[in-house]
Amino acid sequence: MLYVPKIMFFTKGKGTHKDYLTSFELALRDAAISDLNLVSVSSIKPPLCKIVNRVEGRKYLRPGQIVFTVMARSSTNEPNRLIAASIGLARPADDAQFGYLSEHHSTGETATKAGDYAEDLAMEMLATTLGLPNDPTLGWDQNEEQWKLSGKIYKTQNFTQSAQGNKDGMWTTVISSAVLIL
Repeated sequence: MLYVPKIMFFTKGKGTHKDYLTSFELALRDAAISDLNLVSVSSIKPPLCKIVNRVEGRKYLRPGQIVFTVMARSSTNEPNRLIAASIGLARPADDAQFGYLSEHHSTGETATKAGDYAEDLAMEMLATTLGLPNDPTLGWDQNEEQWKLSGKIYKTQNFTQSAQGNKDGMWTTVISSAVLIL
């Protein structure tokens, strides 16, 4: 049996609690995936895998089901500490080819900065897989412009959750996840 996901959706959440594990559980609840048995996998967007919204994706899942996910996660109990979890996505122009997902977990970064970084990681992985040049003498923006102009990369985006650490020192956890459905 081939385990190639046909559908995927993105979700994110955050949770705060005095206990580290419970803050993670609350983040999973906020992301609407706490009732699933999550198996972490590496970062490939399968060919021909349809991306749907979370509400549509949940229709294919049942409580207790084993589900594959690419997940980014960050936690802190430091008051006011900025944390972020981001999934980057790079989709090839030819949907019959695979794409890339990237996970980025950070502290001290805004959601925008963390999301841009995750998106850039996914795009670089896809570009080099597609045989596009990665010229180390060029700046990131110049390489990115060449890759986008090649016509081989359809779209990049990111799904990011950020939060500030609880002011009273309780654990704060953020997650971002790509959920893959067989």
